Amino acid sequence: MAASIKSATLKLKAPLLKLCAFYMLSKKIPTLQRLLAQVYRRASHLARQRYDVIVVGGGHAGTEAAAAAARVGAETLLVTQKIHTIGALSCNPSLGGIGKGHLVKEVDALDGLCGRAGDWAGIHFSILNRSKGPAVWGPRAQLDRQRYREFIQAELLSTPRLTVVEGSVEELLISEANPEEPGQHRVTGIRLANGSHSITATSVVLTTGTFLSGSLFMGQTMSPGGRIGDPPSSAGLSQTLRERLGLRVGRLRTGTPPRIVKDSVDLSLAKVHPPDPQPTPFSFLNTQIRCRPEEQLPCYLTYTTPGVEKVVKESVHLNCHIQQDTKGPRYCPSIESRVLRFPGREHQVWLEPEGLTSDLLYPQGLSMTMPPNMQLRLIREIPPLHRAEIHTPGYGVQYDFVCPTQLSPALQVKSTQGLFLAGQINGTTGYEEAAAQGLWAGVNAARRALSMPTVSLSRTESYIGVLIDDLVSCGVTEPYRMFTSRAEFRTSLRPDNADLRLTLKGFEEVGCVSSLRYQEAVRVKNSLQGALSALQALALSAPNWKKKLPDVCLSESKSSMMTGLDLLQYKDVNFEMLASAIPECLSSYMEFAQRLKIEAVYRPHCDLQKKEIERIQKEENMILPQDLDYFSLPVSLSQEVREILDRVRPSTLGAATRLQGITPAAIVHLLNYVHHMKQTERRLHRNKPDQREEELCPSTATLPQ
Repeated sequence: MAASIKSATLKLKAPLLKLCAFYMLSKKIPTLQRLLAQVYRRASHLARQRYDVIVVGGGHAGTEAAAAAARVGAETLLVTQKIHTIGALSCNPSLGGIGKGHLVKEVDALDGLCGRAGDWAGIHFSILNRSKGPAVWGPRAQLDRQRYREFIQAELLSTPRLTVVEGSVEELLISEANPEEPGQHRVTGIRLANGSHSITATSVVLTTGTFLSGSLFMGQTMSPGGRIGDPPSSAGLSQTLRERLGLRVGRLRTGTPPRIVKDSVDLSLAKVHPPDPQPTPFSFLNTQIRCRPEEQLPCYLTYTTPGVEKVVKESVHLNCHIQQDTKGPRYCPSIESRVLRFPGREHQVWLEPEGLTSDLLYPQGLSMTMPPNMQLRLIREIPPLHRAEIHTPGYGVQYDFVCPTQLSPALQVKSTQGLFLAGQINGTTGYEEAAAQGLWAGVNAARRALSMPTVSLSRTESYIGVLIDDLVSCGVTEPYRMFTSRAEFRTSLRPDNADLRLTLKGFEEVGCVSSLRYQEAVRVKNSLQGALSALQALALSAPNWKKKLPDVCLSESKSSMMTGLDLLQYKDVNFEMLASAIPECLSSYMEFAQRLKIEAVYRPHCDLQKKEIERIQKEENMILPQDLDYFSLPVSLSQEVREILDRVRPSTLGAATRLQGITPAAIVHLLNYVHHMKQTERRLHRNKPDQREEELCPSTATLPQ
C-alpha cells in the first residue's frame, strides 16, 4: 500500500515540474496557481503516514525549512493552515535592508528561496548605506505581494521530495528519549487538529510565527489569531511545549500599520525617493531582475506632526495593547510607543507601494493598535494623508515564543530529540531572520533524519552564524533584529562574497546546494583568484602607472613598486580603468569588476580585524575599572551601549562581551580605550609603581606589549 501511495505521489509531481517550467515562461500565474492548489489538495489525501521531516507553518521560516530539508534529501511534509497564504508577506512588502540584506544573500548562497523570489517580485531596488563601505551596504527591495507569494508557492509545489498539505497541528507526538542521544524526550511526529490523523517523522520543525497562542489587538478589542483573517495555532501545541516538554515560554508583541488607499493620498506633498537606476539582484544566479528598471516604482517620505502626538495621547486609555508590558520590537516600534517615548519629535513615515497593480500603500513607521476611528484621525494629521482612506486598519499581535537558550546551534531543542524551532518562535522579528533560521533548521532536521551529524555555522563565517549564536547564547528579552554591528568580522562577511563563503560549504559539507549553483560558485571563485593573481603580478613604478593612468592622482615620487592590487585600493581607481590600460591581462575579468574593487579595498582591513578579534579572545580577563564614566568615554559607543555598561558595570572585558545589547564593535572600542589608558598609566608611573597600577594591570590579564 505504501509503495502504491508513493508511486501515485510521484506521478502527480512529474507534471507539476513541467507546469512550473511553463509558469516561468508563460507568466500565466493565476491559472497555474489554482491548478497547483487543486492538485496538491488531492495529493494530500494520498500522503504517506510517515516522513523524514515535518515542517509546521508556511511562512518565511517554514518555506525555507521545507525546501532545505528536501534539498538535503529528506522526504518532507509541509503542513500549513492555508495553501494560498504560503509565502505571504504578512507585514511590510519589502525584503532586505541593513544587516537583513546580508541574511538574504547568505540564504541565497545556500540555495534558499527568498533571494530569487525577491528578484522576481521586486518593484523598487536600492542599496542602503551606499555612502559607507560595501561591507555594510544593505541590499533592499520593495516587493509586489502577489508576485512574491506566487513565486514561493510555485517553487515549493514543484520541489522533489516535498509534499504540502492543509491542516492545523493539534499536538506533537512524544515518546521516550533515545538513551544513546542527549535529551529527555523524543518527538516522533504530529497529530492534526481533526483528532485522529497522526503522521510520524524523525524530525519536526516548528515555524509558527505569530500564530502560537496568538492574539490580535485593536483598541480595547482582543480576538484570537496570528494574522488578520487567520486563526491562531491550536492551543494543544502551545500546551505540549509548556507542560509536556517543560520548555520556558515567553510572550512578545508586534504590530502592523493600516493599509491606505493610494488614490486618497496627495503624494505631491511627500518627498519622492526613486529606486536605483541599475537594480542590484539579491540572487547570485541572477544578473538582472524581472521588473525592467524603468518600470520600478518610487517610495515617498513624509513626517509626523504635533497633531499625531495629540491623537496618540488622547487614545492611550482606549489602547489595551500599548498599555501592557509585553515586550515589542525596539527597532520597529509602534507610532504610539515612539510618541510616548520621544515626545516633541517628528518621526519618519515611508509610503511604500504594495505592487505594480495594487491600489494600496503601506505606511512604514505607522504601526498602531488604537481603535479604527482614532487611526483615521491620526493618519489625517500627516499632510500627504490629510484625506486618506483606510482599506484595512492596523492591529497588534501578541504571541508565545520559546526562550532560544534552550536550543543548540543546530536549532534543535536540547531537551527534546528531533524537535527544531525557527523564526519568531525563537524570539526574532523580520522575514529575513526567519528565513535564515528556517533554512538552517531544515538542513539539520533533514541531516538528523538521514542519520547524518548536524552542522553549525560559526559567527566568523556568516551572519546566519551570528544570528544563531546570539539567540542560543544570549537569549532575547525583546524581538531580535539583525544589524551589521552585531558581527565581529563584518569587513569579511560582506554581501558580495556570501557565495564564496557559503556555497562551496553548502554543497561539500552540508548538502543543501545544487550542483548547478556549486559549479557556478567554483567558476566565480577560480575567476576571482585568477584576476587577483593577475593584479598582483602587475608590478610597475609610480611613474609608469602614471603614464598608463594619467587621470589618477598618484605621486610619482613613490620609490617602491606598486601592483595592480595596490592601485585598486585607491578611491579614484576602479577595475575598468586598469582593464582599459592593460587589456591583455585584465579584460577577461570584467564581469567581476565591482567585486575585485571591493576585495582589494577590504583585504588589509580583514587581516587587521582578525587580529583584533584574536586580541579580544586572549584578553577576556582584562579588568575594567569600576570608576569608568561610560557616558563621557571619548570612544565610538552608542547611547544604548553606554547605558548598559553604566548600569551593569562588568568587572572584566569578557563579562562585557556577554551582556545583551553590547555589540562586538563596542567591545573592540572598549578594549582599545582601556589598553591605551593602561599604557598611559605605565608611562606616568614607570619609575614609581603604586597600588593603582597593580589594580589596573593584574597578573591575570594578558596585555599586548
